[in-house]
Amino acid sequence: MKNALLPILALLISFSIKSQKIYSSNKSYQADLKVFVVKHEYQADLKVFKVNQSYQAEGNSGLWHFVTQEYLCNKKIFFVDYQYQADLKVFFVNYKYQSGWKNSNKKHLLY
Repeated sequence: MKNALLPILALLISFSIKSQKIYSSNKSYQADLKVFVVKHEYQADLKVFKVNQSYQAEGNSGLWHFVTQEYLCNKKIFFVDYQYQADLKVFFVNYKYQSGWKNSNKKHLLY
């Protein structure tokens, strides 16, 4: 019985770790990640779709839910003014199906 519970528990933990509930910080030193919003999709590392509910932000696929309280987030980000300052470049898309990674080498930044 215990052996059967371990894989299930590991799966549940991995889903909670990968969720993308984002808090936008006003201070760069408080952020886990510095983000730059690019003007064109081809410039992005990640195409992001903003979801309305936190339960929709599961997985590491570019579905972000912005929270208003820091303690509710999984990642704190700071939007920078220049591309060279960023750890991650994002492009906001209009539809959920458009979200996703363009540069999978940066996926680890949101785990």
